[in-house]
Amino acid sequence: MTSTEAGALRRLAPPARRFLAHRKGVLIRLALWSLAESGQAFLVGHAVARSVDEGFLAGDPRRGLLWLGVALVAVLSGARVVRGVFAQLAGVTEPLRDGLVRHAVDRSMARAAPGGPGGTDRAAVSRLTNQVEIARDSFAGLVLTLRSFVFTAAGALLGLLSLHPALLVVVLPPLAAGLALFLVTLRPMAAAQRRALAADEALGEHAASARAALRDLAACGTGPGAERRGADLVADAAAAARTLAGWAAVRTAALGVAGHLPVLALLVAVEWLRGRGVSVGALLGAFTYLVQSLLPALHTLMTALGAAGSRLLVVLDRILGPEPEPEPEPESGPSTASASAAAFAVHTAAAPAVELRSVTLSYGVRAEPVLDALDLRVAPGEHLAVVGPSGIGKSTLTRLVAGTLAPSRGEVRVAGRVVTGRPAAELAALRVLVPQDAYVFSGTVGDNLAYLRTDPSPAELDAAVEAFGLAPLVERLGGLDATVRPAELSPGERQLVALVRAYLSPAPLLLLDEATCHLDPASEARAEKALAGRSGTLVVVAHRLSSAVRADRTLVLDGIRAQSGTHAELLGRSPLYRDLTGHWNS
Repeated sequence: MTSTEAGALRRLAPPARRFLAHRKGVLIRLALWSLAESGQAFLVGHAVARSVDEGFLAGDPRRGLLWLGVALVAVLSGARVVRGVFAQLAGVTEPLRDGLVRHAVDRSMARAAPGGPGGTDRAAVSRLTNQVEIARDSFAGLVLTLRSFVFTAAGALLGLLSLHPALLVVVLPPLAAGLALFLVTLRPMAAAQRRALAADEALGEHAASARAALRDLAACGTGPGAERRGADLVADAAAAARTLAGWAAVRTAALGVAGHLPVLALLVAVEWLRGRGVSVGALLGAFTYLVQSLLPALHTLMTALGAAGSRLLVVLDRILGPEPEPEPEPESGPSTASASAAAFAVHTAAAPAVELRSVTLSYGVRAEPVLDALDLRVAPGEHLAVVGPSGIGKSTLTRLVAGTLAPSRGEVRVAGRVVTGRPAAELAALRVLVPQDAYVFSGTVGDNLAYLRTDPSPAELDAAVEAFGLAPLVERLGGLDATVRPAELSPGERQLVALVRAYLSPAPLLLLDEATCHLDPASEARAEKALAGRSGTLVVVAHRLSSAVRADRTLVLDGIRAQSGTHAELLGRSPLYRDLTGHWNS
């Protein structure tokens, strides 16, 4: 047994004793019904032996039929015994299930309560559903089979001894050998079961966190990393399941040894047994004990110990044991993103913040290109506005720069690095993309604002809230520690939360894809002023003319060629920009 399993047994032993001590009445009634099962097992084999030796072989068929009738009554009484056993079993298994559910809920609530470790206990879903049901079913199966084996084996072995002691000499060695071979599989099978449950929890937690942050994954370009993480977790779960299946095959082989060798040994030893005075009836009775009682009970016991026993130990340890230490995610969050950004510092010191080299993108082999051989350079710290008619490729441009979309031809660089195919952690360190439909999750106000940065000080949070005019909203919600209900926020309020989140991010490049479209002009101006004053580069897909006027430079996309310049320069040389200006002014 591994140290982990030994520790689990030590932790689980006291609560198990307390649980059983409070149910002595149920256990006594269960034992009484099991005694009846033991008597039934004894009577069946004994009656068969008597019917042959004292009835049919002795020339008294009436006596033989009478003993067979006794065996039949013993077999039929098994239904009443099973009914009584199951009636008492519910008095043990259902309280266990209720207690585990209460413990799992209390543990999850304590984590979220003030003074607790905090965070969302996503593994609680697995504990409350899958693991609790596994524990209840495994415990019920274990109680049934252990009870049945002990009392049935006692009755069968007592019957063999009553028929002739030599029968035990033949039957017991192969039974013991098969059981010993089976016991060898318990330790590795328990370890495999533990890995399978851990993989199930990790996969469930990853799925829950990814589902809750789909828009952020898309906006920050971390979707591919989350996808790879999910694929790795699925592969881990599959590998754990294969290992578990392999040990189950070994267990099945042990069942075959224990289930067939005793019968074969008895057949081979018939002549030897007959020479020691074992009667024909005793031999038939011995076969009856093996086939009808002992071997089925042993088969059920080995199945239960190999599957239900290891599952029960592992699941109870995960539900009742100490809170596991969180494992670090392979894909980095904001802290690793900051480290990655620092690693780029030397390389990016003199590189353009954004650079497109002859970039072409088409949605389809024969489709007209949305962007055609576009060249663009954005200097570090520059504020660039992107304008153009609807559907001209403005959002496509931001996705290309963010690295969430690959060009058909050409090259896209951010801070001197090609973004296509780059790991999500590096992309998240370099840029933040805020889409038109801002995402706010069900957490605290502070968690939403600091989602892309793990260590903002209270002063920095307060300054950001003040810079974007978000103080009335924060006050209305109940402060930074209040819970946000996304459905209760207007689209403009959600956009302000997302903009403050981007403002606090350590990434040097911000990409706003009409991220202020739900704000009034004054709020939009205030937000863009705050973002432009932030250290770093700002690229804004403009929703109003004022965004282009405030920018250092404006890029006009017209589907044929792109032009860039200041507001005044473009008014002089771009007919499309003049038309857009007239449209906005009207």
